[in-house]
Amino acid sequence: MRILIFALCSAIMLTALPALAQGLDRERAVQALSESDPQTRREAAARLGEVGTMADVAALVRALHDPDADARERAEQALWQIWARSGDAEIDRLYAKGVEQMNAGELEQGIVTFTRIIERKPDFAEGWNKRATLYFLNDEPLKSLADCDEVMKRNPYHFGALSGYALIYMRLERYELALEYSRKALAVNPNLDGVKRNIELLEPLVEQRRKRMI
Repeated sequence: MRILIFALCSAIMLTALPALAQGLDRERAVQALSESDPQTRREAAARLGEVGTMADVAALVRALHDPDADARERAEQALWQIWARSGDAEIDRLYAKGVEQMNAGELEQGIVTFTRIIERKPDFAEGWNKRATLYFLNDEPLKSLADCDEVMKRNPYHFGALSGYALIYMRLERYELALEYSRKALAVNPNLDGVKRNIELLEPLVEQRRKRMI
């Protein structure tokens, strides 16, 4: 469960970009996501991971439905890269520190770090998302839910937070809501295998509960 949450520890594997992709600017990279050649789309998605901004998120979300599996994977990686950039060097430094604390299991320290980020840059959705993760891991599900709400206000495409809602509601044994949010996450990003497995678990649980209520 910890591996799945919010796609939390999204350790992004960066591959070397071909020279053509390295030369693309943002606008050309977004346009290239619609090219017929799969390799061009892959390179465009990877390039947006390097230079993209929140303005490019909608195009990359569409690329999550690309017929080419590698293009879909690179689009997902690019989204996480964009979401992790605050536009402020000091905030980015704190963010990296918070991620290190999270990966080391230093939950309380990580919460403090991401709280500092939220206080200094409240519009940075990924600060809220990472604190939501830490609250969940620290067995504080209601605080985690509240932070997920803040993520979605700022980034309605955040499939990580949507899958996070599902895991929180599973922990709270509110299975219908867990199933609802799992389906919402999958609608944004159909490549979330962990969410697919959760849906397979949740559907019979929800059906059993419905039968007991009849």
